[in-house]
Amino acid sequence: MSLAKPLRSSSTGALKGTLRVPGDKSISHRSLMLGAVAVGETVIHGLLEGEDVLHTAAAMRLLGAEAERDADGVWRVRGVGLGGLREPAQVLDMGNSGTAARLLMGLVAAHPITSVFTGDASLNKRPMARVTTPLEQMGARFVGRGGGRLPLAVVGSDQTIPVTYRLPVASAQVKSAIILCGLNTAGITTVIEAEPTRDHTELMLRHFGATVTTERMADGALAVSVTGQPELTAREIFVPSDPSSAAFPAVAALLRPGSELVLRDVGMNPRRTGLYDTLLEMGGSIAFENRRDQAGEPVADLRVKHGPLKGVVVPADRAPSMIDEYPVLAAAAACAEGTTVMLGLKELRVKESDRLSMVAEGLTRCGVKVEVGADDSLTVHGTGRPPQGGATVATAMDHRIAMSFLVLGMATSEPVQVDDGAFIDTSFPGFVGLMNGLGASIAEV
Repeated sequence: MSLAKPLRSSSTGALKGTLRVPGDKSISHRSLMLGAVAVGETVIHGLLEGEDVLHTAAAMRLLGAEAERDADGVWRVRGVGLGGLREPAQVLDMGNSGTAARLLMGLVAAHPITSVFTGDASLNKRPMARVTTPLEQMGARFVGRGGGRLPLAVVGSDQTIPVTYRLPVASAQVKSAIILCGLNTAGITTVIEAEPTRDHTELMLRHFGATVTTERMADGALAVSVTGQPELTAREIFVPSDPSSAAFPAVAALLRPGSELVLRDVGMNPRRTGLYDTLLEMGGSIAFENRRDQAGEPVADLRVKHGPLKGVVVPADRAPSMIDEYPVLAAAAACAEGTTVMLGLKELRVKESDRLSMVAEGLTRCGVKVEVGADDSLTVHGTGRPPQGGATVATAMDHRIAMSFLVLGMATSEPVQVDDGAFIDTSFPGFVGLMNGLGASIAEV
């Protein structure tokens, strides 16, 4: 277990510079998994080398693939072909990553092997039944704790059957787990989603040669289908900068007077840009420059300048495109003029922590008036100036809670301290050094 690492963030001068935040975590996980079941050598540029993704790389090695980093930072994955994963001799430790655990469960479920999944204390509290339920319908078996929580054994099968499954809640992780199980399942597997969620799995599968279709249904839902048992061919992948990670320096620049940052190569998948849409509605100065595509994913450079923000209503249907960014949006809302209402945040309660409660509690400690609604909404009352701060905020081992309140501390009158920043490296290695290099003041306590 990691030792606690309290950090304190203080307001300082303007943030200035050009930077590239680490690679997209969602795409990094998927590139390792699909490279492992493709034929040939997949070359990955810009892979996120945070702890979560390194756990995925280690798991793919235990399942029989080769995944190694060159001296120049390029990763090479030599796959075993679809259906070629072998039974791991050790437990698959997924660290803090719910994405990695849920997606990989889907992939191994359609192989005749038994795998045991575990994670850190935070991950082992998170519900997995939302994934195991449809995968059991396809023919896999699971043995785990109540609610399907880790540690959990997956007993896979090479006789899985295709299903048509309507998601009860919007979740790219559940959708992807079913699609990945459907990869090695004869026939067509379909997932129906009422609200569009991240489509990185679909885009990357097409990049590797699979047939994936998306069809709008009469009721407005999307039906995503994969044709099973294709031959996946190794590809070259350029991982864009993670828009969720870019959110932290972007919001910090909006809040600090005189700041101007250029964030390079940021992934602009329209199903990931809800935060930036919201910040623009709030009046944020964000320009999207040099738009282009890389390996099927839209990318742009973001120029972000300080300026006043105003409160807005964030509709519930935007949640799937910004589910990880609500904590840092709440930090921005705390400094905005007027009231910001965020609707439809139920999914935040089952992330690395109960993020809805954690954000509300942390903002209250920093002097912000907030309300959590019975409908899982969050209302933040901004005054047009940063709150007082001067508080220690609990993180519950959640990297995004830690980074969000460190960003808030760059604007508040008094420093903001988080009780533990050790878990930041799971998604954003080098966060503190990078921010301090731009002009922030974050220090260990």
